Amino acid sequence: MFNPDKYLTVKWQMGGRVFPILDCYGLVHEVRKDLGLPHWPLFESVIKEGKRMGEFCDEFKRDITPCQPQPGAVAACYSGGLISHLGVVVPINGELQVAESNPKRNITFMPLSRFTWRFQKVEYYT
Repeated sequence: MFNPDKYLTVKWQMGGRVFPILDCYGLVHEVRKDLGLPHWPLFESVIKEGKRMGEFCDEFKRDITPCQPQPGAVAACYSGGLISHLGVVVPINGELQVAESNPKRNITFMPLSRFTWRFQKVEYYT
């Protein structure tokens, strides 16, 4: 069972991949681990300011499958035609929500509709 309280101690940091210091991609790894799902590649060098996230996603899309929102699905968020952010779907109190890591609020959980409203397009992958 997913425990959202664990994530209240998380601090956002670009490139953070080890709990409790996580960026959006580090959060994907930690949540999928907690849900007992297969690990995604680490891609340690991929950060928004480093290697272009769009290049990484084009490369990575060959090995992932589009899906409907489900626990552990990665939410790829598009701005201007490029993936600019990632979230991950989590079950909280019987409802699917998206967990995200960001510099302003560290970790947030929000309903799918509210999360997707913020971006031009959101696609889900497993």
